[in-house]
Amino acid sequence: MNAIDRYAVLGQPIAHSKSPRIHQLFAEQTGECLQYSALEVPAEQFTDVVTSFFANDGKGLNCTVPLKELAWAYAECKTERAQLAKAVNTLALQKDGSVLGDNTDGIGLVTDLKHNHGIVLSGRRILILGAGGASRGIILPLLEEVPEFIVIANRTLAKAQQLVTEFAGKGSVSACSYTDLKGQSFDLIINATSSSLTHELPPLPEGLLANQGSCYGLAYSNKATVFVIWGLENKALKSLDGLGMLVEQAAEAFYIWRGIRPKTAPIIDLLNAERYFATQL
Repeated sequence: MNAIDRYAVLGQPIAHSKSPRIHQLFAEQTGECLQYSALEVPAEQFTDVVTSFFANDGKGLNCTVPLKELAWAYAECKTERAQLAKAVNTLALQKDGSVLGDNTDGIGLVTDLKHNHGIVLSGRRILILGAGGASRGIILPLLEEVPEFIVIANRTLAKAQQLVTEFAGKGSVSACSYTDLKGQSFDLIINATSSSLTHELPPLPEGLLANQGSCYGLAYSNKATVFVIWGLENKALKSLDGLGMLVEQAAEAFYIWRGIRPKTAPIIDLLNAERYFATQL
């Protein structure tokens, strides 16, 4: 009897993760036989846990906070988007025994924006709030959509300027402080900071969102985040959180592992319905 292919998401904390459910739904939809679990792993145990996992029928891993940089270092080969992001959220065991590292966050975001919400990226003025790891993972896929330009705003200007230096050869990208945003206007504002999780906002000036512009926060929760609310208050055409991105990046990882691309719309609809009902209780 063949062992069941094993997959998992690693992080700390990890109990809240929707990934096991999402991948189980993908498996049921596509008829794939696999097991996907959530494992709480402190950073100091990461290498030992991953090595053991792949030695015992493990085929692929997702990695979340605070392990993405460690996964990047662990991967023996990396995709271009992972190499530039300096963070890996997907590890895949290859036929030759090596481990591939990829970052599916950015393609998950782009897919959700374009295909699920009809938001045009080509020729658009895009603002990314924050210059941390979450920003790193989305810059290249966004630049590949050929926006007019991307501006990265951050409290510490030097961090944003460092990202500009690393991605400058891939498209039009610049940096500024939050103070320098005054007088500027953008078609799409992406909140890649962790501020929504603490119910805070970066200091955003009035008029920052262009007419018919949209807002997208990478964080998600059952109730509207403070950034989603800000977008609605500033008359965004669409003000969205990152639940769709979560499902789409998972679908990309599933494709890397299994060679099959699951249908994401039914999963997103189900999760949206569940969180709607959760807020009614």
